[in-house]
Amino acid sequence: MISVPVAATVLACSGPAPMATPPNDLAGQVDVRPADGSEKVDPDREITVDTRAKGSRITDVVVTDASGRQVRGRLSPRGEHWRSNTSLAAGVRYTVRVQLITREGDTGLGAFGFTTAPADKLLRATFGPEGKRYGVGQPITAQLSHKVSDRAARAVVERGLRVSSHPQHTGRWYWVDDRTLHYRPREYWPAHATVTVHSNLHGVRIQEGLHGGSSRPLSFTTGDRVEAVVDAAAHRMTVHRNGRTVRSIPVTTGKPGFATRNGTKVVLSQEETVRMTGSSIGIPAGSADSYDLQVRWATRVTWSGEYVHAAPWSTGNHGVANVSHGCTGMGTEAARWFFNLVRPGDLITVINSEGEQMTPFDNGFGDWNLTWEQWRRGSAVEQETALRESTAPARLSPQTT
Repeated sequence: MISVPVAATVLACSGPAPMATPPNDLAGQVDVRPADGSEKVDPDREITVDTRAKGSRITDVVVTDASGRQVRGRLSPRGEHWRSNTSLAAGVRYTVRVQLITREGDTGLGAFGFTTAPADKLLRATFGPEGKRYGVGQPITAQLSHKVSDRAARAVVERGLRVSSHPQHTGRWYWVDDRTLHYRPREYWPAHATVTVHSNLHGVRIQEGLHGGSSRPLSFTTGDRVEAVVDAAAHRMTVHRNGRTVRSIPVTTGKPGFATRNGTKVVLSQEETVRMTGSSIGIPAGSADSYDLQVRWATRVTWSGEYVHAAPWSTGNHGVANVSHGCTGMGTEAARWFFNLVRPGDLITVINSEGEQMTPFDNGFGDWNLTWEQWRRGSAVEQETALRESTAPARLSPQTT
């Protein structure tokens, strides 16, 4: 007798038992739709697998794309039919692997492939911020290429936009409008963390006529945890670094009629010199409150023009009175020191001012002025979960006598 070498097969614990005979060709034993080799298949189409021979039984069907994402489905009790029950992605190659047992007890395996049609419209996300290093308060932004207003479609998008960090964190997306999302952790990012964001939506069906496209991933790191607290009533700014107070600075904030906004603001940008004019905030030229100044060491916190900056013209009021038009002013040396300490993404919180509250999204990054519970309500995934829980049948408590 001639000994024939047999290749060893390594199986996972949950895999099928080893087959005693080589796999049969299933081309004539099962009917797979879309057919093997099909191109431009409608992504909304169902995948079906049916036995052709009487007495044959399908034991397993696995459908995956090139990246390993699996399409779920349901096998009939007797094994004659298998039907997919999740949507396909657009412009993607799929492989359908089928295992079958014939009436005679022979086991067969087969693999079939098809490609779905490209989507008519592709949803892409542009992520921000664009730089490499930020403060621990920096939110992530996602600007979508198409509007998404349906709650279920928003949940699909949200699940596909993945954010991770090392060290780990807990966070959520918030839908600012139909095309804009912000992401922040429950608390500030850890200091010296690495944060990455990418889209896992390529080819995924978002809603009718709209599928996910490719999006450029983003990565940044955080620096020290730098926080400044401006007490408008006490006329002082206290600066903390990694939980330790490093300096207390006498300041002046907005005077009556121009009171500085309360709340937490994220540093947006920095300019060593910037021209500030009263007309930029609606003060008529030539009026008593009019001004036109070259300002040094300016750290911007709102798009409407609120800064922390040097104000040598009001030195006598620093630590004493609020005389500015809304900015936080201080001595030149202190402003330069602060300018060199902070970076975009660091945090400045104003308290005890007569001004309005900083808004969350329309004048910079006021994201941290929402509580975590308020933030979660802006998540489509959280809304979907809350709706499901509210409509679930109530459990009956055991009755006692």
